[in-house]
Amino acid sequence: MDHAAAAHRPLGAITVDDMAAALGAAEGAAAMHTALRRAVEVRGGDGAAAVWGELTRGVLRPSVPFAVHRMLYYGCYAGFPSATPPAWTPDREEAVLTNVGRVLEARGREFLGEAYKDPIASFGDFHKFSIENPEVYWKMVFEEMGITFSVEPSCILRENDAYPGGEWLPGAVLNAAGNCLTAKPGRSSDDVAIVWRDEGKDSEPLNFVTLEELRKKVCLVANALDALNLAKGSAIAIDMPMNVNAVVIYLAIVLAGYVVVSIADSFAAPAISMRIKISEAKAIFTQDYILRDDKELPLYSRVVEAKAPMAIVIPARGSTPIKGLRADDLSWEDFLGRVNHAKAECYTVVEQPAYAFTNILFSSGTTGEPKAIPWTHLTPLKSAADGWCHMDIHRGDVVAWPTNLGWMMGPWLVYASLLNGASMALYNGSPNSSGFAKFVQDAKVTMLGLVPSIARSWKSTDCTAGFDWSNIRCFSSSGEASSVDDYLWLMGRACYKPVIEYCGGTEIGGGFVAGSLLQPQALSAFSTPAMGCNLFILDNSGNPLPQDSTGTGELALDPTFLGASTTLLNADHHEVYFSGMPEWNGKVLRRHGDEFERTADGYYRAHGRADDTMNLGGIKVSSIEIERICNRVNDTILETAAIGVPPLGGGPEQLTIAVVFKDQSSQTEDLNQLKLAFNMALKKLNPLFKVSSVVVVPSLPRTASNKVMRRVLRKEFTQQPKHSKI
Repeated sequence: MDHAAAAHRPLGAITVDDMAAALGAAEGAAAMHTALRRAVEVRGGDGAAAVWGELTRGVLRPSVPFAVHRMLYYGCYAGFPSATPPAWTPDREEAVLTNVGRVLEARGREFLGEAYKDPIASFGDFHKFSIENPEVYWKMVFEEMGITFSVEPSCILRENDAYPGGEWLPGAVLNAAGNCLTAKPGRSSDDVAIVWRDEGKDSEPLNFVTLEELRKKVCLVANALDALNLAKGSAIAIDMPMNVNAVVIYLAIVLAGYVVVSIADSFAAPAISMRIKISEAKAIFTQDYILRDDKELPLYSRVVEAKAPMAIVIPARGSTPIKGLRADDLSWEDFLGRVNHAKAECYTVVEQPAYAFTNILFSSGTTGEPKAIPWTHLTPLKSAADGWCHMDIHRGDVVAWPTNLGWMMGPWLVYASLLNGASMALYNGSPNSSGFAKFVQDAKVTMLGLVPSIARSWKSTDCTAGFDWSNIRCFSSSGEASSVDDYLWLMGRACYKPVIEYCGGTEIGGGFVAGSLLQPQALSAFSTPAMGCNLFILDNSGNPLPQDSTGTGELALDPTFLGASTTLLNADHHEVYFSGMPEWNGKVLRRHGDEFERTADGYYRAHGRADDTMNLGGIKVSSIEIERICNRVNDTILETAAIGVPPLGGGPEQLTIAVVFKDQSSQTEDLNQLKLAFNMALKKLNPLFKVSSVVVVPSLPRTASNKVMRRVLRKEFTQQPKHSKI
């Protein structure tokens, strides 16, 4: 039986033999085929989406082989008029229970007048309302999340030339970390704030930290920070895995009026050093080792090699003594020992103006020196509001997202969970494992975030098999382009809960385009601009296309949205984001840099970077950085071009190196060895970067001004590689 041919047959053409081939056995094929016919008979008159919904509810359980899921999905939508068929459709009864649905049921007519119908039908109008009426919309969101100010803002938004798009919450004084630790109406100090487990202890009970316990831990560290006698506002770095200690330290730094410097624990010493120098960090928190798969991966030694300032070093294994501490460095025990424990559990929160810096994060490196992007007390409000609206995070939820404080999604996870009264789920180990899958089951995770490469790993290893993910209400995905098949598989692990695609940036503290539980969700597509955000697609002349029209081009943003950066530490903010951009309604649009498509049915699709940067495993990096390293690998190379190539069927970009040799006869060189050499060299830039393939070309395509046309190579390699390749 030709299984590949059956995969795209209309449902009516699928036979019992096709079903047996997809199941991998004749047993059960007739019963499965009967269930298919029944679903078509019951819901066929209501359209393909209704039939698919019936199949996902009654037929396609996680234990059914994915080949069956795939065959029925493509069969259901065979001949469908749109390239973005819905993989999930909202239920009206469940819609009114979401955060937005509940508000619209109570206040929909107040906001939208007689145009209001119901949360699903009126969601698009509510999005427009969030843009046109920021004063009303954001006041409502802050009330819903229970945000408190020690000094209330004079208004939500006012014009101010010093702030692109306007000044948000003028006069407001608050502390974002303090808001995370406060019991509010409907939220008890006994609520679980963090649930966690260590890798290798998968059969042991889960560990819990209540909100009150978290508050006490944060106050202890805040008091210990003050004992270091650093000036308020000093930058303090964190370079460690995202575990309970990291979250406590992060919140304590912000609570006490200092500034977090976020450094990813995967970085080599030169990258650590660069970020410390840019931020002028006065101290750094780190671990002696990172524990993965029973291996000890050195971390403190990298911090030492980076010539970091005073380090506070936490042992990865309990109270194990730290070996080889520098003279000015402190062990975790000695750091905490400086505090008068009679007062350790209390701390007076340092309230600050809304635009005071709280966190310095870094772009992923689209230039040789990453952009240093300050977050303020406003930025967490944007992160949490996105979680409230788009992922529907609320009290009782358990939110997991494998990440690190060095990347935007680390701080996002802290604020999106805690400011919304949810629990944060932290697994101290690799997410690409059955241990993590069991943790998701045991912790009863309700919102699981990830990057697409994790889903692809799960699918290829089947490490989630046998675990119950039925508590998941939705997934969310960010960082890179996803694959339709990978995410169809992912939805099937949780009885077809939706994937909320989410795209944004460190410089805006959240997303500009996302999905919603009040809209049908299509695979690898975004259903709406983020609430409060207005976006535009530019034509070939760099001008905005008419809103709501179809088209593909570079994406630009209306500058008026909460949480967006207003300055950079080491670059000209205006030059980076506004110079040369077109105007719309008297406002200069904000540059983002991604190429987007708006489809005829209103979805958005990402097409990668509009410039010469790539997205490798969720990390943006310039082609030039990679080429600079690859060009020096050996003397036979004349030049290289680094290209991010999406795999067939979609998914995360894979790094391809196009090589031009000085001597064309060198094309016989062992390309396997060359690929190994490239990968060894790139470890110094980032150990997560891996060359997928090496392609030999006679020359690189160039413009008249001699610029390499990487887009030409990307298109050629994506469509039909013709050259020597490994």
